[in-house]
Parts: sequence; structure tokens; C-alpha cells
Amino acid sequence: MPPHKLIVMTMLVLLIISKILFSDAATECTRSELKALLNFKAGLVDPQGRLSSWKGNSCCEWHGVGCDNSTGFVTRIDLQNPYPLSYGDDQRGISGEIRPSLVKLKYLTYFDLSYNTFVNNQIPEFIGLLTNLRYLNLSTTGFSGQIPRNIGNLSHLQYLDVSSKFGDLKVDSLEWLTKLSNLKHMKMNNVDLSLVDGNWSGMLKNHTSLTLLHLRSCGLSTLSPFDLPSLSDLDLSMNSFNYKFPDWILNLTTLSSLDLSSCGFYGRIPLGLSELPNLRYVNLALNYNLTGSCTQLLRGSWPKIEVLDLASNKLHGKLPTSIGTMTSLTYLNLFDNNIAGGGIPGSIGKLCNLKFLEVSGNNMTGSLPEFLHGVETCRSNSPMPYLQKLWLTNNKLVGRLPEWLGQLHSLEELELDYNQLQGPIPASLGRLKRLISLGLAGNKLNGSVPESFGQLSNLTNFDVSFNDLSGIVSDVHLSKLSKLKRLHMSSNSLIINLDDDWIPPFQIKFLDLGSCQVGPSFPNWLKTQKNVNFLDLSNASISDSIPIWFWDMTFNLSLLNISLNQIHGQLPSLFNISPFADIDLSSNLFEGPIPLPSVEIELFSLSFNRFSGVIPYNIGKIMPNLIFLSLASNRLSGEIPSSIGEMVSLLVIDLSNNSLTGHIPPGVGNCSYLKALDLGYNRLSGVIPESLGKLHLLQSLHLDDNNFSGELPSSLENLSSLETLDLANNEFFGVIPSWLGNSLITLKILSLRSNSFFGEIPTNFPGLSKLQVLDLAQNNFTGMIPTTLGNLTGMCQEQIVNQYRFYGFYRDVFYKERLVVNLEGGFLRYTKTLSLVAYMDLSKNSLYGQFPIELTNLVGLVFLNLSRNQIDGPLPDTISNLVQLGSLDLSDNTFSGVIPSRLSSLTFLSRLNMSNNNFSGRIPVGGQMATFGESSFSGNPNLCGPPLAINCGSNNSDNTPPHLNEDDDESENDKWFPLSIGLGFAVGILVPWVILSIRRPWGEAYFRFVESVVCRIRELKQKLHN
Repeated sequence: MPPHKLIVMTMLVLLIISKILFSDAATECTRSELKALLNFKAGLVDPQGRLSSWKGNSCCEWHGVGCDNSTGFVTRIDLQNPYPLSYGDDQRGISGEIRPSLVKLKYLTYFDLSYNTFVNNQIPEFIGLLTNLRYLNLSTTGFSGQIPRNIGNLSHLQYLDVSSKFGDLKVDSLEWLTKLSNLKHMKMNNVDLSLVDGNWSGMLKNHTSLTLLHLRSCGLSTLSPFDLPSLSDLDLSMNSFNYKFPDWILNLTTLSSLDLSSCGFYGRIPLGLSELPNLRYVNLALNYNLTGSCTQLLRGSWPKIEVLDLASNKLHGKLPTSIGTMTSLTYLNLFDNNIAGGGIPGSIGKLCNLKFLEVSGNNMTGSLPEFLHGVETCRSNSPMPYLQKLWLTNNKLVGRLPEWLGQLHSLEELELDYNQLQGPIPASLGRLKRLISLGLAGNKLNGSVPESFGQLSNLTNFDVSFNDLSGIVSDVHLSKLSKLKRLHMSSNSLIINLDDDWIPPFQIKFLDLGSCQVGPSFPNWLKTQKNVNFLDLSNASISDSIPIWFWDMTFNLSLLNISLNQIHGQLPSLFNISPFADIDLSSNLFEGPIPLPSVEIELFSLSFNRFSGVIPYNIGKIMPNLIFLSLASNRLSGEIPSSIGEMVSLLVIDLSNNSLTGHIPPGVGNCSYLKALDLGYNRLSGVIPESLGKLHLLQSLHLDDNNFSGELPSSLENLSSLETLDLANNEFFGVIPSWLGNSLITLKILSLRSNSFFGEIPTNFPGLSKLQVLDLAQNNFTGMIPTTLGNLTGMCQEQIVNQYRFYGFYRDVFYKERLVVNLEGGFLRYTKTLSLVAYMDLSKNSLYGQFPIELTNLVGLVFLNLSRNQIDGPLPDTISNLVQLGSLDLSDNTFSGVIPSRLSSLTFLSRLNMSNNNFSGRIPVGGQMATFGESSFSGNPNLCGPPLAINCGSNNSDNTPPHLNEDDDESENDKWFPLSIGLGFAVGILVPWVILSIRRPWGEAYFRFVESVVCRIRELKQKLHN
């Protein structure tokens, strides 16, 4: 036999003999290692029995234990929790004490305790004595305290993960890191590194083998350049660097994954990022101030990019057609940027691997492409065959829904809510068999809901609310939707036509049919639904009573809204509902006593019904955490229960328009979060309690139309947030305190009308710089009108922007501010347009002196009433500055002099009363003045001219006493009078419409032209008369 063959045969024999001799050594530990492992086990708590195999001598066969095949020494302990999502669940994770007996495992190279529950334990110091470790994973184990510095003794370590879930670990020095020069993989996510923030990157300079570095959410605020030539995966997300984007990142050419999200970076995203040759994953989301041209950035080569997340920044520009060249892309997120103009380019059809696309929260104004390009390059020649999620909500996309949407056969979520999409919903969407969520809300879609939607058997969320849809929704539309949980069809013109005996295939949780025609009957099929959590049948044309069975299903409801119907009957005195629910039964025909829930709730609105009787005395004890309470406009009587003061979380109390009596309970002052308190239109009496002064957040206070009396309590000066103070139509008295003008500087509405206040009007009202409504009518004020009222800056500018005055906003419900403007012969009620009203009423007092010329600075005034006082002197010519004036009442004073001719230029003036004064001369003609009748000027014996039947005479100047021509019925003046009336009617009715349609300067020029025509007619008339 040749020598070399003899050698081979000898080696094989020796290998077989060693295998036989040492076979037990491969499964059995040394005695010291066996003892160490059993001691280690004895310190652990193992609720799932994962260590049940740890018995006997064959330790290398125990679960999680690995040994060297040749020596039998223990080299591996892997006790990673196989249920990581249950972290913190003591029933699954191993816990207890890690005993130092592990140090006897001198050949241990791999140690993994990740995702267990060693809560309130520190990482043991002896870990640094396991000097042969190459892999150490203690991530998400619940350890807290300092990471021991002697980990730096593990010089062979290549993999280190000490990430924390809740940030309970911290480090005060990273010097030990410099000794771990062999590290390839390091994760310290959620470890507090704030104490070593200044030099942390300097500790990495020798780690030339490092390929992965994750320091997510470590409290870092400094970032210096570092050179890690092997780095492929870098995660520094959720730190607070607040730097310009670090351009030196482009030097890390080996990067394949980069996560710098939520770091506070700002400045331009470098275009060179798209040229990094190995980059597959980029996440720069949630920096908020990173800028860049979307057009340029997405034109880059991005040769291997698969995930690109740039959400919540300030990218601008349009989506370029070159986006179609990023053919490896699977995930693209551009949510919440400034992408404007244009729409979705048709080139996205080339993104055959795309699974997720979101461009929501931008300003795209284009449309969805009618056709997709490059579809032929994708699998099965179908568009984007792997696309699962398409989210384009909250843009301004227009146009129709394209047919290719119905060909995205892998699509699971289609969200196009809140755009301006038009046209019908394609029936082809009913072919998307995998569709789970369909969101088309808040568009301008019309037509009917396709019956093909009834075939979407996987659909759980269906939202077409807030569109222009019409037609009938029947059981065909819902026939196979067995997984449906959310159905939103509100704010359309849909007719819900479902038979009373229909049994739905689903168990719905959220049902929103508000403003659809559900009635007139209450939907009987609801009794089959056992899991309804959200029910909105508001404004649903229901004119039925609520069936008894309904109250058996309400125990699970967290929202019940059946407002704005004509539902009648009584409610159970105690009804079941989910804790902390919202209940809105307002604007119906319910009657009987106030019902109460069986548990505490947060919103309770029963306003605009016919409930009667008293407010339950224990209402505050049953609902101590109530946030919104409205019982307005019912037939309630009795006193306000004192327990209402126990509802300390209330934002709104509205008990207005009832027949409540008694006093305001002082405990209301305990409702320290209160924004609106409306007790108006009742029969309450007594004084305002001092405790109301504790409501520092109160914005609206209505005590009007009651029988309150006394002086204003000084504690009200603490209401520093108050915007509305309405005390009208009561029996208050005293002088207006100076603190009202000095302290309540946020006031916008002040109404003290029809009380018994006296004294002079304070001169410090200009301190109320936001005041738009001042109503002091029907009191006993004396003295002159303060000239300082002309400095009310809230009335010195035109109110052209309507801002709703809604207070106590809570879950789409709020208190609507109200104002009643008293005009001769009627009232005007304002709610939504209240912010456009500037109003001053000082009528029915004992004011004297002349009209302050300073009042003509209030160019925003819409209503001005100074009637029934003792004001004298002329009306200033500058009254024409009040260009917004719609109503002017100066009647029953002693004004004298001529009526300013430019009064006719007030183009919005629709109400004028100058009667019962001493005005003289000719009534101005033209403009709006021609629209007012005789009653507007009667009781001024020295006035003449139309519409009065008093002839000013042929040669009269404006100051010459007029004479009445009673005999000459066929006089030339009478012949011209119908022409003047006709011209005045045309000017008064047609011209304001023209002015509103064009511009005010054109309107003024037009009036000057009309006046010149009238003057020429007068001259012609005079010549004919002579």
C-alpha cells in the first residue's frame, strides 16, 4: 500500500476511535460547568418551564445550551424570550437573579437573555469577567441602572446589544468602548448617554470593523464627524441634535441603511444622498425642518433604494416623472410636507415592487393619472402588483377616480379622504378582493354607491362620508361584508333602505349615518348588533320613538348621537351606557323628566327638547367627571342643584332658556376648567356669587334675561380670559366699576342693557381693545358720551374675516356664542357670523352733549343706536366714515342743523331713524337716502324734501324754513316727485347689489355720477318752473 494512503487510513481509524471514546463528552459538561449551570438556573424564575430540560448530566442537550463539539465545554447560552411582544408579562418572561456562577463557564462565547423580565435588576458586574464572549445580547430585559464599565474587558466581543425598552439604563462614561476594537455590531437604543454626550463619537475612532451602530433615543445632542469605513447600518434616530443636516454622512459610502428620523435636523437634504451606491433604506422623517426640492431629490439615481421615508419635513415642488426610475422601491412616505401643484405622475406604474405609497398631508392640486406608464414591465402586466397601501389623504387632488385603481389586486388600504375628487365612484373598486380599508370621505364624489362594494368580503373600514352621494343603499351593498367594523356614510344625500327584518352579515362597531335618510322609522335591524361602540344617527329623518330593545344594546356605546331628529317619547330614568361615553340627544321631541346614565359620562347634551321637571339633585354625583353639559331650551323648572359644583372637569354649562328659579349655587366656582357658563333666559334671582371670580379660564358668561340684582361683585375682575359678559335684562344697579375696563381686557362683547346702572360711562373703556359689542341701552347713565369711545380699536377696523366663536370645544361639540341685536321693531340673532358684527347701543339713557366726532373713527361699526337721550348739536360730516354702517338710530334726541349730504354714501345703510329731533334743511337725496320712508325723518319740523310732503321752496337754501304746498296738487314739484322716487328706488335697491358684486371705489364713483344727474334734473326742473 502506498505511504500516503496508509497515512489517510490511520487518521480515519484514529477519528473513529476518538469519536467512540469521547462521544459522551459532547453531551456532558464538566462537573464544574454542570454545577455552575444548575446554580444559575436556581436563581431564575421560569413561569413557562423553558428550563424544564435542565436536569441530568447531559447539559449540552439542555434547551438554550450549546457546547463545543470537540471539547464539550459550554460555549453558548441562548435564553431569548420567544414571545418578545409580551415583554413585561411575568407569565412568559424569565426573571429572577443572575448568579455569578456563570463566571465558571470560562469558554462561554455567546450569551443571550433578551426580551426577558429582569425588572429592577442591574446588569451584573461579573459580566465583564466572561472574557471569551463574542456575542452579548441583554436587550429589552428590564435591567436598570448603570451599564458596568468592565464590559470593556470583553476584548473579543463582536456583537453587543444592551438596548432598553423604557430607558432605564444609563452610562456615565464610554471609555470602556475604546477597548472593544473587534466590535462589528453595537446597539444601545434607549440607553441614557446624556452624561457622555460631548465625546461619544470620539470613542468610535478605532472601530474600523463596525458595520452596525444603533443609538436610537439616547438623549444625545452633539454630533461630530466620524469615519467608520465598514459601517453599513446607522441609526441615530430620536435624538435632539438640532443641527444642519450633516453632509459628512455622504462620506460613509458603505452605508446601506440610514435612520436619522426625529433628530431635529434642518437645512437642505444633500442631493448626493441619492448617489450613495449601496443605500437601500433611508429614514429622515419627523425632522420637520429639512428642506429640499422634491423634484430634484427624486431625480437622483437611488440605484438600490428600497425604503425612502421623508415624512413630516418641508419638501417642496412637484412629484417628478423620474420617480418611475426608482424601480427597487418598496416603500415611499412623503406625508406632511409642502409638495404642491401637480398630482401623481403616471410613471409610478413602473414601480413594480412598490408596497406602500403615502403622500398625504400635502398640497397637490393635480389629479390621479388616467393611465399608468410601464405597466407592461410588471408581473402579469398588472399595475403595481405588490401595492398594499395607497394613502393620499388631505391634499387638493381633483378630477375623477381612474379605472386602474380597480386593477390593484394586492391593495389592502385605499385612503383618498379629504381631497376635491369629483365624479362617480368606479364600480371596478368592487373587484379589490383584498381591500380592508376604503376611505373616500371629504371629497365631491357624486352618483350612487356601487352595488359591487357588496362583494368586498375582507372590508373592515368603509368611509364615504362628506360627499355629494345620493341614491339608495340597500342590503345588496352590504351583502358579503362579513368583516365590516366601521361604516361611515354621514353627510351625503343617501337613502338607507334596509328592511326591518334584515339580518346583517357583520357585527358593526362604528356606525355613522348622520345626515342620511334612515327614517322615518327607527332602524330595527340594529337589534342584531351586539358590539356597537359608536352610533351616529343624527339628522337622519327619524320621527319615531326609541324601541325598548335599544336600551339593551347601549351598555357598550361610547358615543350615542341621535340629535337633530324628531324622535319623541320618554326615556328610561336610568339607562346603560359605556363609562365616560358621549351622549347627544339634542334637538328632538323628547319629554318627561331628565334621564340619567347608570355610569359617569363625559358629554351630556339634551338641549332643544321638551324635557320637564327639575334637574336631578344628584346629577353632579352621578357624573363627577362630566366635561360638557347642555340642558338648554327645555321646560325645566326648580333650582340649579348644588351638586353641579362637584363636576370639576366641566368646560361648558348651558342651562339657558328654561324656567329655572332660585340662586346660582356658589359651588359653580369650583368648576375651574369652565369656558362657557350660560344661564340666560330663566327666572333666576339673587346676586352674582363671589365664587364665580375663581373661574379664571371662563370665556363666555351669560346671565341675561333673569331677575338678578345687586352690584357687580369685585371678584369678577379676576376673569382675565373673559370674552363675553352678557348681563342684559336683569335688575343690576350701581356704577360701572373701573376694574371692568382695566382688568377684563379680552372682552369682545359687553352687554349691560336694560338694568338700573347709573352714573357716567367710564372713560377707560378703550382698555378693552378687542371690544366689538357695547350695549348699555335702557339704563340710567348720565353725562356726555366719552370721546374715548372712539378709541375702541376692535371697532376701528372692518371685520372681514369670519371667525367662529365656539368655546369649550370637546369631541366635535362646543358652545356656540350668541348675541341678540335689538333693533326698532325686532331682533337679530347672531351665532356663526358674530365676529363680523361691531355694535354700539347707548339708547334710552339720559346722555347729553354733542355727538362726539371721535365716534366716526369706528369705521367697523355695523349698528349704532343713540336714540332716546338728550344729545344735541349737529351731526358731524365725518359720519360718512362709518362705511360699514347698516343701522343708524338717532331718534328722540335734540340734534340740530342739516343732515350731512354724504350720509347718502353709506351704501350698506338699510335702517335709518332720525325722527323727533331738530334737524333742518333739505333731506339729502340719492344713494341709500332714497330708500327710506317718511317715518325716518318725521318729527323734525324744519326738514323738507322727499320723502316728506314738505316743499323746500323754489329758492330755498338748506337753512331756509320750508313751506307746505297743500293746494297745488299738479305743481311741477309733484310732477318731478315720482321720478325722484323711482330713481331713489333704483339706486337704493340695485346699486348695493352692484357694489357688492364689484368694488367699493367703483360704487362711490357711481354714486357721484347719480348725484350729478339728480342735480341736473333739479336745475332743469327749476328752469321749467320759472
